Amino acid sequence: MVRTAGAAIEIRNVTQAFRSGGDDLPVLDNVSLSVAPGELVALVGPSGSGKSTLIRLLAGLDQPLFGSVSVDGKVVKSPDPSRSLVFQDPTLLPWRTVRGNVAIGPQARGVANRSKQRIDEALELVGLTDFADAWPAQLSGGMAQRAALARALVNDPPVLLLDEPLGKLDSLTRRVLQGELLRLWQERGFTAVLITHDVTEALVLADRLVVLSPRPARIREVVEIGLARPRDQSSPEFVQLRARILALLDEEATTPPDELEDVH
Repeated sequence: MVRTAGAAIEIRNVTQAFRSGGDDLPVLDNVSLSVAPGELVALVGPSGSGKSTLIRLLAGLDQPLFGSVSVDGKVVKSPDPSRSLVFQDPTLLPWRTVRGNVAIGPQARGVANRSKQRIDEALELVGLTDFADAWPAQLSGGMAQRAALARALVNDPPVLLLDEPLGKLDSLTRRVLQGELLRLWQERGFTAVLITHDVTEALVLADRLVVLSPRPARIREVVEIGLARPRDQSSPEFVQLRARILALLDEEATTPPDELEDVH
């Protein structure tokens, strides 16, 4: 597969709210963020702070109440194969084999017959060549998530959106797939936005870490990680940075929203 070129993401003054019981429930409050082509950015924050809402806006599944989301200068108005989304649940179709699940995107675009090699290469990328004809029920959790990654990567997306993709895996499998995800990102060059509740995972993978406040979410702080890869989790620099982020998250959990600084 040809190396993917990452796309630039611009989130400008985005405010989002949902209707709840006749009232508007504010979720995002004037959020602005720029992501450079080929950058891997992690979003962390309290549960329910709007991280998944932001990912859905980037994917084009929802539209912001105010503000704009654009990729390479084009406003995001609907889903597109150039922005692939991977969820916490692999959401594989049980009546399709692994290959059949990976082929969904090309089939939807009417190019399945021309994409056989691309499908094979996507399976090879995630280490599932020998399981191409397996059924989802025969896969472990880690293998199912690999299949979901292959389904996303088969489109050669410039942007990969990751909504807690490793959240349900055991710790050993999670660490293995963190390494695989990092390898894929380094090989393919796509832009990635990762949601995770695991601060260590964010620090292992990301170039920058964006800390969100409680709902309605504002950007509390953007942290440049600045550590060489592969990252030693036992190093003083890593341990200190992790402690700093955890302290910031603890502070957010006890700070009223109107006292949070709006940082862009």
